[in-house]
Amino acid sequence: MHAPAPRRYSEKRPLTAARRLPVLLALLISLAPLAACSDDSRLVLHTAAGDYPFTVEVVDTPEKRAEGLMFRQSLAPDAGMLFDFKETREVSFWMRNTFIPLDMIFIAPDGTVETVHVNARPQDPTSIPSGVPVQFVLEIPGGRSTGIGLRPGDRVEHVRMKSR
Repeated sequence: MHAPAPRRYSEKRPLTAARRLPVLLALLISLAPLAACSDDSRLVLHTAAGDYPFTVEVVDTPEKRAEGLMFRQSLAPDAGMLFDFKETREVSFWMRNTFIPLDMIFIAPDGTVETVHVNARPQDPTSIPSGVPVQFVLEIPGGRSTGIGLRPGDRVEHVRMKSR
């Protein structure tokens, strides 16, 4: 009678369900923060002319909202900053210490565009009010909203917005 030969390192053992579960759990846990970050940076503007994806920075603390896009020298055509006030209220912005023209899109909690301010002037301290209660404000490069045909009533898609 022969004893079974010892297994060598190079021999493959089948991965049983019991051995797969911890590996899968570890993988899911390690990828969860990455998935959350990537979803938060994706936003789509739905207009009559089409759907326009943007990559956004989300700011939702008073300190980050106060800084906004100040001191930036450029902004890619498909980039922006999404301000989340975490409640519905009237808000206003200004352009002090902002060096690039911006469009400000005032958005309801359900993603409906309420008002649009086109081409806010750099360095202008004049207040730009939402005019209506909103939860979100999206800043994109100046003139871009006109270029894509964005109007009040259009829809914004983002993971933080409740779909209507």
